[in-house]
Amino acid sequence: MATQLLSQTSIFSSVFCSNSNGVGFYKFRSSPHVHHVSVSSSSFAMGKTDQSISRLCYLATDLAKSGNGCSWIQDNSSGCSVAASDKCYQGTVCYALPMKPAQVSTVEDLFEFICSGPLIEKLGMSPQNVADAIDKWLAYGSYLCRLFKVNEMELTIPQKARFYHYYIPVFFWCEDQISQHHSSFKEEEEIPPLVIGFSAPQGCGKTTLVYALNYLFEVTGRKSAMLSIDDFYLTAEGQTQLRESNAGNALLEFRGNAGSHDLELSVETLTALYKMTKEGLKMKIPRYDKSAFSGRGDRADPSTWPEVEGPLTVVLFEGWMLGFKPLSTEAVTAVDPQLETVNNNMKAYYNAWDKYIKAWIVIKINDPSCVYNWRLQAEIAMREAGKPGMSDEEVRDFVSRYLPAYKAYLPTLYSEGPSGSDPKRLLVVEIDEERNPILGY
Repeated sequence: MATQLLSQTSIFSSVFCSNSNGVGFYKFRSSPHVHHVSVSSSSFAMGKTDQSISRLCYLATDLAKSGNGCSWIQDNSSGCSVAASDKCYQGTVCYALPMKPAQVSTVEDLFEFICSGPLIEKLGMSPQNVADAIDKWLAYGSYLCRLFKVNEMELTIPQKARFYHYYIPVFFWCEDQISQHHSSFKEEEEIPPLVIGFSAPQGCGKTTLVYALNYLFEVTGRKSAMLSIDDFYLTAEGQTQLRESNAGNALLEFRGNAGSHDLELSVETLTALYKMTKEGLKMKIPRYDKSAFSGRGDRADPSTWPEVEGPLTVVLFEGWMLGFKPLSTEAVTAVDPQLETVNNNMKAYYNAWDKYIKAWIVIKINDPSCVYNWRLQAEIAMREAGKPGMSDEEVRDFVSRYLPAYKAYLPTLYSEGPSGSDPKRLLVVEIDEERNPILGY
């Protein structure tokens, strides 16, 4: 089908409206007339838009066809924009008919909101960069709304900030790191997945961030795998043996600190993931069940482990103590004498984890004590979901076993970066008590 092109009207001078049936059109402020737009549904594969077709047309079709909608584009409360088959988009998708305006914001409003984010300048983005990629910003925001099942027409300011000031900017950074990674290999070489490490305190939202990034990779056509250091905790039996061999050391009584992980399993897993470079290769990734044994945890049954398939592009590896560096005995015992054994155990962790990580994201907090409140929220959510979890007092006791490590190792992590990290491939995101990024160093 021939495509009737829009004139070269700026994307920032438009607003999308829809009628009661969910069929929409763009209306331009620069003209008193409503432009009629017809598009072919086959023209709009993500990232492959014909240069002669405006970004505006691309967004109207691709996002609608995905069953996604976007609060900045249209009212997705009804009509085929949400649940229609591809057949709905074989012909005209935008009409110049009398319609009732939808409750929408202009793209210009979103553009200004994005540019006000604390990570924009930190990532070296300019307003022009944002403008050039505005179609991607809109698409990614729409995908995240779908993932987290939030109403795109009624995003709260905190939700908008979480998506457009945090998750999406970090995703752009990850994409750039993947490009750099690929450029370091010759054309005929097999490219292993890039392992990105996420070092962040418990409860600060790192798992949700990784979950969002993994989804964005999925919908944009990249195969990724999610991994946590929690997946490598010792079994319940192994934890018992660790506790008995370190009687009297409260830091090793339960899972968490260095020494409570199955490093052999972690090396096997990361090595195998690194080799997932070909189509058809499959492997299962270990998982840990934190709800087992009344919240004390155990390794999940292997039958429940998720499976990933190659070729992998990226592995998202997160953990509360990723990148921690062993310190002198004097430094750790000054914080807590029980840390000496933990510190000695940590010397083996670089070869088990950190040497595989080529790019790092460090989530920085100013006060480790907020970990308790975050962890408490997580346990309450677990209990409300019908899963056994720790009581409030057990949470307090549990977190107290991590605080010495935070006090000892976080200052070095923040000042020097993770163990073995390249400063040029390190992103530090400082967050507040609401887990949102703030202006930092």
